Formats: sequence, C-alpha cells, structure tokens
Amino acid sequence: MFENLSDKLQRVFKNLRGEGKLSAENMEAALREIRVALLEADVHFKVVKQFIDSVKEKAMGQEVLSALSPTQQVVKIVRDEMVKMLGTHQAKLRFANEPPSTLMIVGLQGSGKTTSTSKLAKFLSKNGHKPLMCSVDVYRPAARKQLAVLARELKLPLYEGSDADKPAELARGAKREASQIGADIILLDTAGRLHIDDDLMVELEELKGILNPTEVLFVADAMTGQDAVKSADEFHKRLGITGVILTKMDGDARGGAALSIRSVTGQPLKFVGVGEKSDALEPFHPDRVANRILGMGDVLSLIEKVEESIDRKSAEEMQRKLLDDEFTLEDFRDQIKQLRKLGPLESLLGMMPQLGPMKDLKNVKVDEREFTNIVAIIDSMTAQERRNHMIINGARRRRIARGSGTTVQEVNNLLKQYTQARKMMKSFTGANAGMLGKRLGKLKLPGFPGFGG
Repeated sequence: MFENLSDKLQRVFKNLRGEGKLSAENMEAALREIRVALLEADVHFKVVKQFIDSVKEKAMGQEVLSALSPTQQVVKIVRDEMVKMLGTHQAKLRFANEPPSTLMIVGLQGSGKTTSTSKLAKFLSKNGHKPLMCSVDVYRPAARKQLAVLARELKLPLYEGSDADKPAELARGAKREASQIGADIILLDTAGRLHIDDDLMVELEELKGILNPTEVLFVADAMTGQDAVKSADEFHKRLGITGVILTKMDGDARGGAALSIRSVTGQPLKFVGVGEKSDALEPFHPDRVANRILGMGDVLSLIEKVEESIDRKSAEEMQRKLLDDEFTLEDFRDQIKQLRKLGPLESLLGMMPQLGPMKDLKNVKVDEREFTNIVAIIDSMTAQERRNHMIINGARRRRIARGSGTTVQEVNNLLKQYTQARKMMKSFTGANAGMLGKRLGKLKLPGFPGFGG
C-alpha cells in the first residue's frame, strides 16, 4: 500500500545525502518534496501541514544542520514524527473487569464489518479468549447468513436469535447466551448504510446504551481514502468510537487513510485487514509501519509471522538433517510448503529493510506458480528418488516430467536448485558461515533473479 510514498521519501533522503552538507535551502526543498509525497498519498491536508511544520521545527535547528551526519538525523526526525502521527504505540483492545466484554463493530455498508467481525473472533480465540458473535443487521438477511457461515467455518459460537427479533432484542439475547456458554467477549456486527443517516445513528446509540460496550470499533475501507477518514470522524462525533479497523490494506490504495485517521478522529488504528483469509487481520504497530514507509523494513513482524507459522520441532529436526547432510528432496518440498504458509512472498520481501544489497528486494516479482510446479515435480517422484536424487537418470526425469505436467528442463532445473540449496544451507554451520553472503548472490531460486534463500 505505501510503496509509492516509500519510493518518494527514500528519493528525498538520497538527494539530501547527495548534497554533502545540509543547509536551510536544501532542507526547505526536501520538505516541499515530502509535502507533495504525502498529499499524493492522499493524506489529509491538515495532517500534512501539521506534520511538515513539526518536522521543520526540529530539523532546522542548528544542532541538526551542524551535525556530523545531518541527513540521518533528518530521517530520524521524519520517522519519529510519522510514528507520532500514526499513534506512538500499539493500541490494544480494552476489556471489562467483569466478563463478558462487548465489542460493537460499526461502519458503512460494504466496508467489511462482517468479515472483520469473524477475523477478530479468530484473533481473540487464538489469544485465549472465548468470543461469541452476533449480527444485529436485521435489514440485510444476507449479512446475518454470511456471519453464520463464517462462524461455522471457524467453529466458533454464534448467537442467531429469531428472524423476528429486533436489534435490541438480539443484543440482549447475545448477552444472555454469553453468560450461559461462558463466553468472555461478545462481538456485535451492526447494520450499516451506504451513507450516514439519522436512523442508523439512533439505532447504534440505543444499542450502545443497552450493552455499554468496552470498545466501539469503526470499520473503514482503505480503498476509499479520505472518505473513510471523513466517515470515521462523523461516526466518532455521534457515537464515540474507541478505535478503527482498516480493511483492504493489502490493496493498491495510496495509504492516506492509515496516515490520517488518528490525527483527524483522535482515535487509534487498532487492526488492519491484509487479505481475504480468516487470519488476515493484524494488530497495527505505528513504529513498524513508519519503518516500512521509510525503507527500514519490518523485521519484527516478519519474525512474529515465522514463529506463528513454522513448527519449532520440525525446524529443529531440519537443522539436524542439515548438519548430518540428510537434507532430501522431501525436506526441500516440506520447506517450500512451510514457506508458503507465511503468505505471498512479495509481502514478506516488503518487510525486509530496503538498504544496501537488499534495496531492490521490493521490486522482485515472485511467480507463485513456480513453487506449485516444484511441489508437483517432487510429488511425482518415487519415495526412493526423493530420498536419493543421484539415481534420477534421463528416463526417470522424462517420467517425472510427464507425471507432473512439466518439462524435462524444469525437472533438471529443480534438481540443480536443490543441489545448490543443500550446499548453501551447509554454509550456515562451522567455518563456512562467512561464505553464506557470497553464495546467496549466486543461487537462483524461482522468481528470485540473483537472490537466493
């Protein structure tokens, strides 16, 4: 989402470094470019003015202009101000002292409320809570049906009530149900409209009065840009929202909503939707987002994603096999399957720092079909061939190619990549560790020209 903004800001800093010495004149020029970059990213104009004024005040000080590395100090100031604009720290959900806590999910029709409700339920369930979902959107039966389908898929409880129930009756019924089944959180998926109207707000205010929710979370579509910010502000004035869930953050929106929403509404961005899957909801970390925008990467999020997706026991077993030179084609296939659990590889590369030899990683285009072909080729081998690749002669390669729907050349390429991967992974141990960097540049995996591992 922030790719264009990130490119432009990094270009500004590169130009500053090229100046050699920082002056008031080139600093003013840099601030003008930063202002244009933020406005083109659809950041609210008042937020941009406040941001630029704050950066200028800190960056034009004599201690910065006369510093040994003034450009680095400017980057730090921009980064710190961006974190402040985004929220300074992660805003966590609040819960009632006496369960159940109620979380009201509000927003306009089509913003992703129902999907976000189910994703939030899964997130809470994974973190030790017992959520109960309930839809009070009596105007759109399809919305209630959709939540019922999602609840069944996730195997999480849902209070459906009867078709004749009104929103207030459904809310009270969900509260009773939560007490009976021991649920500690009620997720209330409310009705939306195509636009804000008085009837909708009156209904939501009534529900808020009945349930006294600990959180009123506004769901906004990042693709709508400043319209999302405006809607959030209007909901806050009428309803008093406590946080925002921004959906479709994996799309090609310019990112202005994410950068503006807290400054305009005064309420934090708590979660972002980053895909269609049920687990594609992530807590919002302002410092990590600022780092990614400025090309510093988001290594912490990458580590968390790996720890969540990769089985530690199998990873330790893989390490043992590498040390004992027992890494087979079966292991190679299993490693690829584990890697794909982390999500699209392009999004993972986007978390890497765009610095030094890694500065071009964000431009790497990964063809996910290549990995599907690799798995198909290895699956078409016999167990003996997967354990000992040395026995795979010409006739066997032709048979494997026919069985996997690929070509002999693709089978040859895979065997070559596997052999190179074995050699490279052996470099992780002992005195060979220093050679790893050189080998990374030589190894070519599918979709990674000139970049290995």
